[in-house]
Amino acid sequence: MFSEYDVIVVGAGHAGCEAAAAAANLGSRTLLVTMNMQTIAQMSCNPAMGGIAKGQIVREIDAMGGYSGIVTDLSTIQFRMLNRSKGPAMWSPRAQNDRMLFHLKWREMLENTKNLDFYQDMVKGLLIKENRCLGVVTGLGHEIRAKAVVLTNGTFLNGIVHIGEKNFGGGRMAEKAATGITEQLVSLGFESDRLKTGTPPRIDGRSLDYSKMEEQPGDEEVVGFSFTDTTKPKEQRSCWISYTNQKVHDILKTGFDRSPMFAGRIDGVGPRYCPSIEDKINRFAERERHQLFVEPEGWSTVEIYINGFSTSLPEEVQYEALRSIPGFENVKMFRPGYAIEYDYFPPTQLDYSLETKLISNLFFAGQINGTTGYEEAACQGLIAGINAHQKTKEDTPLILKRSDAYIGVLIDDLISKGTQEPYRMFTSRAEFRTLLRQDNADLRLTDLSYKMGLASQQRMDNVTAKKKDVAAIKTILKDLSIEPAEINHWFTELNSSPINEKQKAQKILLRPDVELKDFAEAVPKLKIALAAFSKESIEQASIQIKYDVYIEREKELVQRMSHLEELEIPEKFDYKKISSLGNEAREKLTRIKPRTLGQASRISGINPSDVQILMVYMGR
Repeated sequence: MFSEYDVIVVGAGHAGCEAAAAAANLGSRTLLVTMNMQTIAQMSCNPAMGGIAKGQIVREIDAMGGYSGIVTDLSTIQFRMLNRSKGPAMWSPRAQNDRMLFHLKWREMLENTKNLDFYQDMVKGLLIKENRCLGVVTGLGHEIRAKAVVLTNGTFLNGIVHIGEKNFGGGRMAEKAATGITEQLVSLGFESDRLKTGTPPRIDGRSLDYSKMEEQPGDEEVVGFSFTDTTKPKEQRSCWISYTNQKVHDILKTGFDRSPMFAGRIDGVGPRYCPSIEDKINRFAERERHQLFVEPEGWSTVEIYINGFSTSLPEEVQYEALRSIPGFENVKMFRPGYAIEYDYFPPTQLDYSLETKLISNLFFAGQINGTTGYEEAACQGLIAGINAHQKTKEDTPLILKRSDAYIGVLIDDLISKGTQEPYRMFTSRAEFRTLLRQDNADLRLTDLSYKMGLASQQRMDNVTAKKKDVAAIKTILKDLSIEPAEINHWFTELNSSPINEKQKAQKILLRPDVELKDFAEAVPKLKIALAAFSKESIEQASIQIKYDVYIEREKELVQRMSHLEELEIPEKFDYKKISSLGNEAREKLTRIKPRTLGQASRISGINPSDVQILMVYMGR
């Protein structure tokens, strides 16, 4: 029934979809196996993409030829660029999406991808021989062979759903859990553990009184995520803001004795940065209220997602608490919130390529590695799919450094430090965030992906043209002189100091209160000079000029630190024979097996003196 594939991807969540698309687009004959074809790219929790640091990841995925950015733009119902009041290193795009349209667009794009087949079944085990993965075994008993396998099981591995004192097996509400894989991998020597996540109740938007809430509209300009000419929405739907209060908190507390989290029925650790509402009122007892975002689930549905109200308390407690939120007095609940507990495999068991160290040709991506969030999963899927293809061709894997992309930061954090709680990306995790902006993801990554054969010729042509235009704009600003009479009237409006003699446009742009687009509107000859260029190119040139000192400083820092990244440690290096290393350092270095001294320096518990000892011992 099945011939041998190059790559099999298990699971069709965000990681699985990106992995399958990447492997297939690179030319591998790929099979995507999912338990339910109707839930491909399901937005299991919040119907939104992007946000702080997460938006940068989606832009990076798109720059490399992944699908997440395009699908997001095609299903956006509201767009906001977060942190606009801060420097561009902090700007983060975020979209509210139509949940059903997101799934449909993903499936449509996958079905139009060459080399990609689908099969609906549960994968219950792997075909392993001599520490090599040779394929999968399905619930229906099929043995499907492949040169590489990517596991993206999400929250389905031995998943348990918790609502109050009730619990039952499941990977999501109304979907069965996946069994067999964890047990087999543990028998092969893998370490596994449990994590927990949760989701809020879904409610009927017709039962809400929006006059008691704060409206949160989208941006006037929808920048979007994709660097392609993907259609952006002409209209947007508003979100709304409400707040909990002491009465809500008191009602929630009546269910604490039946909470699976407080009663110890959940072993897994939950996400630190997205806690349940019961966890929030318990940990932050001094807070009188907590903010809630009331978010539509799509263009043509009344279903509402309550961001900030994740809970696993009994249904009746959830319902009574909701009714005490302003605007929710007559609320109708579609389904209660719940927690889900599932298996994951500490990611220190992986190489940078996301291939497992114990079993060759086997790759992990997404929540199986301990991450949380669609974006974190999707970027791992992209890298795992690329490297699974590379492995089948015996080619060099794609490894992104911390200075290349947020994706590189995420993977390095996971395999060097591991995680004992669901890992979420933040801008603060990236030490080179001035270089890793959302606006320049294409300039950083498209060429690299194009050379591998993933990013299209059109994407590469767009980047080449953008670089040429940015250089031309910078030359114009460097050469164009502005007379005092042409600019001082505008400076008066800005409450900015006037100039007494002519200055180059570039120097004027360095003023903190001057933005290039407004500058051009104020000076007609500058507006004419820039008329032929796109908004994106003008913004890029402006950022490069205004933040040149900071950008160059970070580039110098990258250069200084790169020597550690270039000092490779032999794969079978014996740390136990270095008596001057402490016990903790020897144990962690032996377990993680860092590839370079740079990676070794980032392992939790390894201090600078340990790195110096390694350098001396290796004759460096």
